Amino acid sequence: MRVITSQDCLAEGMAHLALVEPRFALILPDLPEIPLRLKPDGFGALLGAIVSQQVSVASAHAIMGRLDGAGMTDPKRVTQASTDDLRALGLSGQKARYAKALAAADLDYPRLHALPTQDVIAQLTDVTGIGVWTAEIYAMFSLGRADVFAPGDLALQEAARMIFDLSDRPKDKALRAMAEPWAPWRSVAARVMWAYYAQAKQREGIR
Repeated sequence: MRVITSQDCLAEGMAHLALVEPRFALILPDLPEIPLRLKPDGFGALLGAIVSQQVSVASAHAIMGRLDGAGMTDPKRVTQASTDDLRALGLSGQKARYAKALAAADLDYPRLHALPTQDVIAQLTDVTGIGVWTAEIYAMFSLGRADVFAPGDLALQEAARMIFDLSDRPKDKALRAMAEPWAPWRSVAARVMWAYYAQAKQREGIR
């Protein structure tokens, strides 16, 4: 189970991707340095992934800033807060319920580091409000897993459309199949595609 820890890991992954996929070899020289995007693990990081569901990167940053400022990245504080308290900080009613469900789940975050990725995804998606995309983003950024992809991500779908000159964005299932040959560095492929998206669209596709 490979874990990304440094730019050297990304360089190794990109070298592999350039060998197995000519389109990556074509775009990589023109991209800026690919960011590591590693984040701390734990409740706050997973709450951040929930906040980022189906909102712009700017909105997610703003909401997380308010939650953090109010101490709501602590599960005990979230448990004590009312749904209205959380909504006042920018969460929708649905996401406020998800935040409280996450706090109540009392996940063993350190143990997740030792689990196979498929078990991490299964355990996280058992929590109300955490879908596969959220679990994959957490595994990718907070656990540093090298071979995770998030094909449900709209920015990755759009990047795939542009990079591979497709007529339409590939859907989740099609993009997941497309990414299979990029193993064992699918997380690096995702980072490359987000960087390509940011360069092409002049905006970030992921928080």
